[in-house]
Amino acid sequence: MATITPVRRGVHPAWLVAAVAFVALIGAAGFRAAPGVLMVPLQDEFGWSRGVLSLAVGVNLVLFGLTAPFAAALMDRFGIRRVTSVALTLIAFGAGLTVFVQQSWQIVLTWGVLIGLGTGSMALVFAATVANRWFVTRRGLVMGILTAGSATGQLVFLPIVAATAEVAGWRTASLVIAAAALAVVPLVWLVLRDHPSDLGVMAYGASEPTPRPVPHPAGAARAAIQAFRDASHSRTFWALMAGFAICGATTNGLIGTHFVPAAHDHGMAQTTAAGLLAVVGIFDIVGTVASGWLTDRFDPRLLLGFYYFFRGVGLALLPVLLNDAVHPSMVAFVVIYGLDWVATVPPTVALCRNVFGDSGTVVFGWVFASHQVGAALASVAAGFARDATGTYTAAWFSAAALCVVAAALSVGIRRDARHPVTG
Repeated sequence: MATITPVRRGVHPAWLVAAVAFVALIGAAGFRAAPGVLMVPLQDEFGWSRGVLSLAVGVNLVLFGLTAPFAAALMDRFGIRRVTSVALTLIAFGAGLTVFVQQSWQIVLTWGVLIGLGTGSMALVFAATVANRWFVTRRGLVMGILTAGSATGQLVFLPIVAATAEVAGWRTASLVIAAAALAVVPLVWLVLRDHPSDLGVMAYGASEPTPRPVPHPAGAARAAIQAFRDASHSRTFWALMAGFAICGATTNGLIGTHFVPAAHDHGMAQTTAAGLLAVVGIFDIVGTVASGWLTDRFDPRLLLGFYYFFRGVGLALLPVLLNDAVHPSMVAFVVIYGLDWVATVPPTVALCRNVFGDSGTVVFGWVFASHQVGAALASVAAGFARDATGTYTAAWFSAAALCVVAAALSVGIRRDARHPVTG
């Protein structure tokens, strides 16, 4: 066993691990940028409806979420490096196979099943695992930075994917996504480590060595299910699940999937709309890192209530903001929505850690699963609503109302919900 020593000078290895995790999350984010800008080209070539293509996205989002709690347990058993490398390879494999699709069920298989399993094996559970294992202090800040890597990578890829699809076709764009995911694998394998003790150091800010996670004796699946059973006795868990489902519905499910097609319906060029979402990604960095900093200092319940309420205000205004050109009010919406995009993650992770203790990361996996289920339902519902009515107006207003519900649920979490749950 390596001798554990504090790092006295220079950069602590935890920051290098966090940097590689940030790059890995960006690499995994490529596909999540694809559906919004590839939906119209696929519809034009194959004649598939928005509803059918949204179904493929929905399958992806559901698997993305449901894989997360099991991935957290797998990381405890097999290590962060192995699980992350396999996940990135699976994303690349699924994106590469997309170029051969001819039937709608095949896009469900590639976009939905393969890439859903790959992205779900990393997701924000990967970020939470890195933050909780490698950091004792600055956890909120690190979680904010890694969350920004995941969400911003998705949005910054948008103009690249859109421009590639426009110039060279959607198949080439899919191959670019595959290459981006695959390129990160060697870096992950060479640099990422599973635990501070692997390098003979303590976690950042720790005054004594932290124990390595002990895999559940019955396996990863049993560990994930047991964590769910234990957490289900807490009303805080269900409040977080409901709020995060609404978070997913109003980000990945609605804006992430349907903003570009909706803007296209109003006469805006796809590349312009994709550029606006990329701006969301840029401001997401500021918002999410700031949220991590705030989470280290303020009540996470109140932060969540604030974030959800103002997200709802933005969605309620969106139907009158969409136009065929970019104007100042649309820019203001993009900036505000970017600051709020996934600012909800650091306070949610903090509540999971405070309430559920050592099981907090796996419990967050289940909370994140609700995020993706909410995203999937919103993605599919909005697609079919657009097919039925010709507009997305009902989707925008419904999502705004849900945000008010999420704000109320978050603020209503009991003040004493900071103690580990038993039984």
